[in-house]
Amino acid sequence: MMKLKYSICCGLDVHKNVIVANIVITNKDGISEYRQKSFSTINSDIQRFHNWLIENNCYHVCMESTGKYWIPIFNYLENDIEVCLTHPKYVKAIKGKKTDKKDSKWIADLYKFDLVRCSFIPPKDFRQLRELARYRFKLVCMKSSEKNRIQNCMTVSNVGIASVLSDPFGKTATEIMSYLLEHTADPIDEKAVRKLIKKGAKAKSNEIIKAIRGYNIETD
Repeated sequence: MMKLKYSICCGLDVHKNVIVANIVITNKDGISEYRQKSFSTINSDIQRFHNWLIENNCYHVCMESTGKYWIPIFNYLENDIEVCLTHPKYVKAIKGKKTDKKDSKWIADLYKFDLVRCSFIPPKDFRQLRELARYRFKLVCMKSSEKNRIQNCMTVSNVGIASVLSDPFGKTATEIMSYLLEHTADPIDEKAVRKLIKKGAKAKSNEIIKAIRGYNIETD
């Protein structure tokens, strides 16, 4: 006979707008009582769900990692309740007439016998740090992509600054490109361009002028 681990636990079937919860209470004789309730996913209802669990002395909850819908539920419960997040394949119900109520009951029945493999969820501070690191990586990739796009535009427009200057995004190159974009219909004023060249690039002034002469920036 399977060994009971949680005499009181709850199985959740989480959706975008609905949480179907099923608390199972098992007595010493192995007889189980089920208490089922549905909640919406708005904050006030998640609070009601949290209070309902506490009122029923239920401090062990199991749910599937479906999309991103589990995250706000997990974040709300993790301080007071032990939450087991599991992959759907570990709690897949037997084929037949599947419903949300049956799914939550099935999850609760598996979890009370410790038959569910829980996923590792890092502590909150680690999760926050991970989100920041991912967002920073995304921004760095976007920045690199934009730099490549700008260099392609310069090549197509016959602006050869990148062939002369070591940094095509330095102060000198940036100011010259701004000047060219503001005077796309005018001939190059070499005196104005030379004033934009910084000290470190003064020795390459003639090469820079040659690199941008005959440019053709398309403004469409």
